[in-house]
Amino acid sequence: MTDDASAPRLSRRFALSSLAAFGAAGISGGARADEPAKSTPPQAPDRTRKSEPNSSHPEPADQPGVTAHPVIKTQSDVLYRPLIHFSPTTGFMNDPNGLIFDGTHYHLYYQYDPFAPYAGHVHWGHAISTDMLHWEDQPIAIDETKDGEAFTGCTVLDVKNTSGLFDTDKGGMAAIYTRATPHKQTQYLAISKDNGQSFTEYAHNPVLDIGSNSFRDPKILFHKPTNQWVMVIAKSRLHQIAFYASIDLIHWTHLSDFGPSGLFGVDYECPNLLEIPVEGGGSRWVLFVSVNPGGPTGGSITQYFIGDFDGSRFTPGDTVIGLTDFAKDAYALQLYDNMPNGEAVAIAWLGNWQYCQELPTHSWRGAMTLPRTLALRHDAAGWLRLAQKPRGVEALRGAEIAFPTRRIAAGSSTQATLPLGGALELVMSVTVDERPHDLPLGDKGRTGRFVIVFGNEQGESLTIGFDAFSGQLWLDRNDLNGFSQPFFTGQFSTALNPDDRHFDIHLILDACTLEIFANGGLSVGTALIFPSNPLTFLRLEASGAGASIENLALYPLKKTMPRETAVSG
Repeated sequence: MTDDASAPRLSRRFALSSLAAFGAAGISGGARADEPAKSTPPQAPDRTRKSEPNSSHPEPADQPGVTAHPVIKTQSDVLYRPLIHFSPTTGFMNDPNGLIFDGTHYHLYYQYDPFAPYAGHVHWGHAISTDMLHWEDQPIAIDETKDGEAFTGCTVLDVKNTSGLFDTDKGGMAAIYTRATPHKQTQYLAISKDNGQSFTEYAHNPVLDIGSNSFRDPKILFHKPTNQWVMVIAKSRLHQIAFYASIDLIHWTHLSDFGPSGLFGVDYECPNLLEIPVEGGGSRWVLFVSVNPGGPTGGSITQYFIGDFDGSRFTPGDTVIGLTDFAKDAYALQLYDNMPNGEAVAIAWLGNWQYCQELPTHSWRGAMTLPRTLALRHDAAGWLRLAQKPRGVEALRGAEIAFPTRRIAAGSSTQATLPLGGALELVMSVTVDERPHDLPLGDKGRTGRFVIVFGNEQGESLTIGFDAFSGQLWLDRNDLNGFSQPFFTGQFSTALNPDDRHFDIHLILDACTLEIFANGGLSVGTALIFPSNPLTFLRLEASGAGASIENLALYPLKKTMPRETAVSG
């Protein structure tokens, strides 16, 4: 590398080192050390929130008297409790945060109200695992304090003790997160000397304060080419993602802003940034930004941008944005830090702010998606897109459920009985026959559909269907009767490959959760489902044209956590 190429990096590092001498207050305005001071950008109005932090969802648990009401467990709490998706024992859970692998355990921290099944009084809940599937509950890691609620953030391994806060040069685990009050959202630092079980706040918090009540959810990575910590954080109501840098996790300087860009929405939240491998070779940087409300399907959604990051500025490769999900219930996607071999793995909250506090469970609310391995892949049109697949689920499979069908004629169906109340995995690849040539004009739009139906004798059904001649997949939860709410819409669809009568699907059905991975994981649908009675059969149907099933495997999945569910064990 030439001296000219390295000069900007050395200048930035010198600037960061100089800033450390002035303390956090000297950089809270966000100006870079090597630039003239800039005027403060407009902030979200403080007047919009009086008794709870500024966000686009209400926090009823923060209202007086809520925690005095007893939490009552009902039969629905057991019927809808997942067997393999993480859910809290009691209380309310939303965003995953602080996801990290410490060399032995995977840590799952999460936004948690331990007192009531409603958002508010936010703490950091905690669980650990050796495979991201079998989770062990841990004590609350970070509490709500007089300084505010403990909103979303991240953890990092400060292995070189760059912060100087650890007793040895080997360093330890540090958490950087948002303390939120009705009037201000600031960034706090805390360190752990017991491998993430508990955290002690830095004595001179906050480490970053720009005087905003809409500034939250820091995610930090160590950028090796520039030898610095980089923070990605949301200026929520401004629809901007800000980038800051530090050499010690304490003193931060503003680098750049990205946006406004993407969906309009109300709040931008939970940004994540990672270099993700491209199938076939190479890698690109991906910036994830959660939006709530304002998703195309309503409410919460996570969008992503593919581009380049030079340690200071993220530049998207084009004007296209992607969505991580075609359904409604995957939000606040978070990436694991310190993964071996640079593996890209994410977990999202399996919920939507439009109805998450009205769900039919009463002693607990909230679940996480299964861990997903991420990659970038070119689709049929040549676009580079995110591909997701469930990680490690094969290890949970029981004996395969017999379903020997390999051919379904047009207008016919075949059916199998399901084990009562269990978690299920279905892996299929199907090719629909060519469309008959002698159809009346009015029938051409209805022919060539293959439908997967999970149902029961009470007439409820959950359907996932493929329309071969438009190349689209749908999900329909409308015919389930366990929950109704104006925003709990029932039908979603996604485009697969055009002019292709073949589709593949990998789905996991687990109590109130459904995850669909179609088209090799390029199309992912995540949905809460609430049948009023257990789904007892799986039926496959073909209409308008027959279908050949190249692969079909149906497995029960073994329970992974000691929760009371419809299945004992």
